[in-house]
Amino acid sequence: MGVFQILLLLFLLVPVIEIYLLIEVGSAIGAMSTILLVVLTAIVGAALLRWQGFTTLQRVREAMARGEVPAIEMMEGVVLLICGALLLTPGFFTDAIGFLALIPAVRRYFIMEIIKRQSVSVSGAYHEQRTYEHQGQSRDTHTIEGESWKDNDEKRH
Repeated sequence: MGVFQILLLLFLLVPVIEIYLLIEVGSAIGAMSTILLVVLTAIVGAALLRWQGFTTLQRVREAMARGEVPAIEMMEGVVLLICGALLLTPGFFTDAIGFLALIPAVRRYFIMEIIKRQSVSVSGAYHEQRTYEHQGQSRDTHTIEGESWKDNDEKRH
Protein backbone atom coordinates (compact mmCIF):
# COMPACT_ATOMS: atom_id res chain seq x y z
CA MET A 1 0.00 0.00 0.00
CA GLY A 2 1.44 3.37 -1.02
CA VAL A 3 1.77 6.51 1.05
CA PHE A 4 -1.15 8.17 -0.75
CA GLN A 5 -3.48 5.25 0.01
CA ILE A 6 -2.42 5.20 3.67
CA LEU A 7 -3.03 8.94 4.04
CA LEU A 8 -6.41 8.64 2.32
CA LEU A 9 -7.36 5.81 4.64
CA LEU A 10 -6.28 7.85 7.68
CA PHE A 11 -8.20 10.92 6.52
CA LEU A 12 -11.31 8.78 6.20
CA LEU A 13 -10.95 6.55 9.27
CA VAL A 14 -9.80 9.03 11.91
CA PRO A 15 -12.83 11.37 11.62
CA VAL A 16 -15.21 8.38 11.66
CA ILE A 17 -13.54 7.03 14.82
CA GLU A 18 -13.64 10.51 16.42
CA ILE A 19 -17.33 10.99 15.63
CA TYR A 20 -18.15 7.55 17.00
CA LEU A 21 -16.24 8.18 20.23
CA LEU A 22 -17.73 11.64 20.69
CA ILE A 23 -21.26 10.24 20.27
CA GLU A 24 -20.60 7.36 22.68
CA VAL A 25 -18.98 9.54 25.34
CA GLY A 26 -21.63 12.23 24.84
CA SER A 27 -24.44 9.75 25.36
CA ALA A 28 -22.75 8.43 28.52
CA ILE A 29 -21.81 11.70 30.25
CA GLY A 30 -23.80 14.35 28.38
CA ALA A 31 -23.01 16.80 25.60
CA MET A 32 -21.72 19.65 27.76
CA SER A 33 -19.49 17.37 29.82
CA THR A 34 -18.08 15.89 26.61
CA ILE A 35 -17.27 19.34 25.25
CA LEU A 36 -15.60 20.33 28.53
CA LEU A 37 -13.61 17.09 28.52
CA VAL A 38 -12.38 17.73 24.98
CA VAL A 39 -11.34 21.28 25.93
CA LEU A 40 -9.67 20.02 29.12
CA THR A 41 -7.64 17.40 27.26
CA ALA A 42 -6.50 20.07 24.79
CA ILE A 43 -5.37 22.37 27.63
CA VAL A 44 -3.60 19.61 29.57
CA GLY A 45 -2.05 18.30 26.34
CA ALA A 46 -0.76 21.73 25.39
CA ALA A 47 0.82 22.20 28.83
CA LEU A 48 2.48 18.78 28.73
CA LEU A 49 3.62 19.39 25.16
CA ARG A 50 5.22 22.68 26.16
CA TRP A 51 7.07 21.02 29.02
CA GLN A 52 8.27 18.13 26.80
CA GLY A 53 9.31 20.61 24.11
CA PHE A 54 11.44 22.60 26.51
CA THR A 55 12.99 19.40 27.87
CA THR A 56 13.85 18.25 24.34
CA LEU A 57 15.27 21.67 23.48
CA GLN A 58 17.48 21.52 26.57
CA ARG A 59 18.79 18.10 25.51
CA VAL A 60 19.52 19.50 22.02
CA ARG A 61 21.55 22.31 23.57
CA GLU A 62 23.45 19.90 25.82
CA ALA A 63 24.29 17.59 22.90
CA MET A 64 25.50 20.51 20.81
CA ALA A 65 27.61 21.79 23.71
CA ARG A 66 29.29 18.36 23.83
CA GLY A 67 29.93 18.62 20.10
CA GLU A 68 27.45 15.87 19.22
CA VAL A 69 24.80 15.93 16.53
CA PRO A 70 21.39 15.95 18.28
CA ALA A 71 19.72 13.73 15.66
CA ILE A 72 17.43 11.77 18.00
CA GLU A 73 16.41 14.94 19.81
CA MET A 74 15.61 16.63 16.50
CA MET A 75 13.43 13.68 15.53
CA GLU A 76 11.74 13.93 18.91
CA GLY A 77 10.99 17.55 18.09
CA VAL A 78 9.24 16.49 14.89
CA VAL A 79 7.25 13.85 16.77
CA LEU A 80 6.29 16.48 19.37
CA LEU A 81 5.13 18.81 16.59
CA ILE A 82 2.85 16.08 15.22
CA CYS A 83 1.81 15.28 18.77
CA GLY A 84 0.80 18.90 19.31
CA ALA A 85 -1.38 18.86 16.20
CA LEU A 86 -3.05 15.68 17.43
CA LEU A 87 -3.67 17.09 20.91
CA LEU A 88 -5.18 20.30 19.58
CA THR A 89 -7.49 18.40 17.23
CA PRO A 90 -10.83 17.94 19.00
CA GLY A 91 -11.51 14.31 19.80
CA PHE A 92 -10.57 11.45 22.05
CA PHE A 93 -8.79 9.16 19.56
CA THR A 94 -6.29 11.83 18.44
CA ASP A 95 -5.83 12.88 22.07
CA ALA A 96 -5.02 9.31 23.06
CA ILE A 97 -2.37 9.04 20.33
CA GLY A 98 -1.03 12.49 21.23
CA PHE A 99 -0.79 11.68 24.94
CA LEU A 100 0.88 8.36 24.12
CA ALA A 101 3.54 10.20 22.08
CA LEU A 102 4.20 12.49 25.06
CA ILE A 103 5.64 9.57 27.01
CA PRO A 104 9.41 9.82 26.37
CA ALA A 105 10.02 6.05 26.35
CA VAL A 106 7.22 5.46 23.84
CA ARG A 107 8.41 8.35 21.69
CA ARG A 108 12.01 7.08 21.63
CA TYR A 109 10.88 3.54 20.87
CA PHE A 110 8.83 4.82 17.94
CA ILE A 111 11.78 6.87 16.64
CA MET A 112 14.21 3.95 17.01
CA GLU A 113 11.82 1.69 15.08
CA ILE A 114 11.69 4.23 12.25
CA ILE A 115 15.50 4.42 12.21
CA LYS A 116 15.80 0.61 12.17
CA ARG A 117 13.44 0.34 9.21
CA GLN A 118 15.44 2.81 7.14
CA SER A 119 18.05 1.18 4.94
CA VAL A 120 20.47 3.94 4.14
CA SER A 121 23.99 3.08 3.07
CA VAL A 122 26.24 6.03 3.79
CA SER A 123 29.36 4.69 2.12
CA GLY A 124 30.88 1.54 0.70
CA ALA A 125 32.78 0.90 3.92
CA TYR A 126 29.53 1.01 5.87
CA HIS A 127 27.91 -1.43 3.45
CA GLU A 128 30.96 -3.71 3.61
CA GLN A 129 30.88 -3.64 7.41
CA ARG A 130 27.18 -4.56 7.45
CA THR A 131 27.83 -7.39 4.99
CA TYR A 132 30.44 -8.89 7.31
CA GLU A 133 28.10 -8.50 10.28
CA HIS A 134 25.26 -10.26 8.47
CA GLN A 135 27.59 -13.16 7.63
CA GLY A 136 28.40 -13.56 11.30
CA GLN A 137 31.93 -12.25 10.87
CA SER A 138 33.39 -9.27 12.61
CA ARG A 139 35.55 -6.87 10.68
CA ASP A 140 37.55 -4.51 12.79
CA THR A 141 37.65 -1.12 11.08
CA HIS A 142 39.62 1.70 12.61
CA THR A 143 40.37 5.19 11.44
CA ILE A 144 43.90 6.32 12.19
CA GLU A 145 44.56 10.03 12.15
CA GLY A 146 48.01 11.34 11.31
CA GLU A 147 50.27 13.50 9.15
CA SER A 148 52.52 12.65 6.27
CA TRP A 149 55.32 14.50 4.51
CA LYS A 150 58.04 13.76 2.04
CA ASP A 151 61.64 13.31 3.24
CA ASN A 152 62.76 16.58 1.70
CA ASP A 153 59.91 18.59 3.27
CA GLU A 154 60.24 20.22 6.66
CA LYS A 155 58.08 18.92 9.48
CA ARG A 156 55.20 21.21 10.27
CA HIS A 157 54.63 22.14 13.86
